[in-house]
Amino acid sequence: MIGRLNHVAIAVPDLQAAAEQYRNTLGATVGPAQDEPDHGVTVVFIELPNTKIELLYPLGQDSPIKGFLEKNPAGGIHHMCYEVEDILAARDRLKAEGARVLGNGEPKIGAHGKPVLFLHPKDFNGCLIELEQI
Repeated sequence: MIGRLNHVAIAVPDLQAAAEQYRNTLGATVGPAQDEPDHGVTVVFIELPNTKIELLYPLGQDSPIKGFLEKNPAGGIHHMCYEVEDILAARDRLKAEGARVLGNGEPKIGAHGKPVLFLHPKDFNGCLIELEQI
């Protein structure tokens, strides 16, 4: 069901410093910051030859990243995103197998302009999983 690893998301306490570290220290191609109000985050994508890194920073007081950074002030891996061909079919199969879909269970449009869903980390070895329709 899951396809390619789309990205690994890292919550960061300083978005500009993290982006500069990837650009200057690691020599990566770093995209511009973009606000994603529906998800309560500002994101920056780092392009790699085989996948992407998504830097996450809180956008607003209700951001889920704010709570994550309070527990992990230095930042850390927040989630992994896998591609799926049909997000509704993937959701229905996962729910039938007992996996919990976060939110209301309906896909939202993610940072790439495609439908996404998140799966409860307790169902996946402590890792928050994002599914993105290709």
